[in-house]
Amino acid sequence: MELRDLKSFIEVVKHQSFTKAASHSYLSQPSFSKAVKKVEEELKVELFDRSTRHLRLTDAGQIVYEQAQKALVSLSEITFLLDDLRNVAVGEIKIGIPPLIGTLFFPNIAKRVQESYPNVSLQLVERGAKLIGQLVENGEVDLGIVVLPTDTAKFNMLPFISDEFVLYVHKKHPLALRSAIDIRELKEEKFILFSEEFTLHDYIKRVCINAGFVPDISYQSSQWDLIIELVSSEFGVTLLPKSIYHKLNNPNVQIVPIAEPTLYWRLGIITKKEAYHSFALREVLKMLNE
Repeated sequence: MELRDLKSFIEVVKHQSFTKAASHSYLSQPSFSKAVKKVEEELKVELFDRSTRHLRLTDAGQIVYEQAQKALVSLSEITFLLDDLRNVAVGEIKIGIPPLIGTLFFPNIAKRVQESYPNVSLQLVERGAKLIGQLVENGEVDLGIVVLPTDTAKFNMLPFISDEFVLYVHKKHPLALRSAIDIRELKEEKFILFSEEFTLHDYIKRVCINAGFVPDISYQSSQWDLIIELVSSEFGVTLLPKSIYHKLNNPNVQIVPIAEPTLYWRLGIITKKEAYHSFALREVLKMLNE
């Protein structure tokens, strides 16, 4: 069985479509179909249920997919092991980061890594925080930066950064000039939140429910800058980390502190427990922990 055929199969599963897999690759759709067919013929099983509208793995396909992923991770470790033998920080490190965290912190991380380890390249994989843990667990990224708490039974965790939440409102909003507000005062407001795949979505809902009300969500987005633009256009209010405010260039948006208890945004760096860490990855983790 050829490695490139297994890689093609994994790409089709990842995108849940031969067409989408081809659009994200230099290979054509027929090439993906041919590769999957070769794996099926060699293993004498059907990998996909093609009777439904959406491509789904068969039971056999699920087994092949899981084992193929493990095989590729093991093969990729050969390079890391040889680098470790030479004790040289080289290679590529894949970092999973939610878009908001990437905007705020990745440029600084990339600069520090480049200055200290010029032979190490970083690949940024942006997903919602809920998905980052899955990518780390599956070995698709080497480390992830996530909102805490996280599952410490599955992951090694290093505290990264802590920030406080503040209220973002239009400058003409009645609350804009307040020195601080109580969460309960937002009961009648319309909220603009991150979409449901983001940890911050659940966090803000839980904060409001704990304050005695269910937030009225008018808009959801996966982009923090669009959320801010909606606030600027007076479509609602939002709660976001204070550090975002320093990235803004929008005079229509005002921030207001939250009265006690202060709401904190705590981030951590996670890696998969018992997974192999290359010399380069260990050095980068050490740098980030300083």
